[in-house]
Amino acid sequence: MCGAPDQAVALPPGTDLTKETVLTGRVVAGGEAVPGAFVRLLDGTGEFTAEVVASAEGNFRFFAAPGRWTVRALSRAGNGETVLDADGPGVHRAEVAVA
Repeated sequence: MCGAPDQAVALPPGTDLTKETVLTGRVVAGGEAVPGAFVRLLDGTGEFTAEVVASAEGNFRFFAAPGRWTVRALSRAGNGETVLDADGPGVHRAEVAVA
């Protein structure tokens, strides 16, 4: 079982979005949420950095450094990935479509 925090919960109290970079989004297939997908974060060189399990609504969240990230989703509905450019602190959103 993944030790990551519940992905459906709002940002933790005290999160300072002027200093922290949050990568968040949703895994979808055909426009519908994909619950339980394994969502992996890969750095700019393609190296594995972290993994979380998407919530029942397909949501995921990572705290990371600014930069270019690949978000990859693996699920029973299929696999997919997207590139997310986080140019600085704040919330950066992406949708990962799987097929």
